[in-house]
Amino acid sequence: MNGLTGGAAQSITFVLNMKTANVRQLRHAFGDVMDWVADGQQVKIVKKGKVIALLSPPPRPRPRKLKLPDFAARQRRVFGERVLPGNIVAEERESCQW
Repeated sequence: MNGLTGGAAQSITFVLNMKTANVRQLRHAFGDVMDWVADGQQVKIVKKGKVIALLSPPPRPRPRKLKLPDFAARQRRVFGERVLPGNIVAEERESCQW
């Protein structure tokens, strides 16, 4: 083991495995470089031995927390504290003549 834990080990590994493309390769094999980026890899763009750009995929979308409405509070707002009998619908249907 290298002695690093957690995010430090992952970032060191990530930097060591980063792809590099020069400007000529970017011009002539742009599709290949974009395939690297589409696979989730960062690509350093080098011109005359110096890094001039870093291509990286967009950040992953964060999972949205789904917040459900408070149905009990809504029921209290609409009906108040009175309790409706469970058979109210059946009684209403019987009272109407179809």
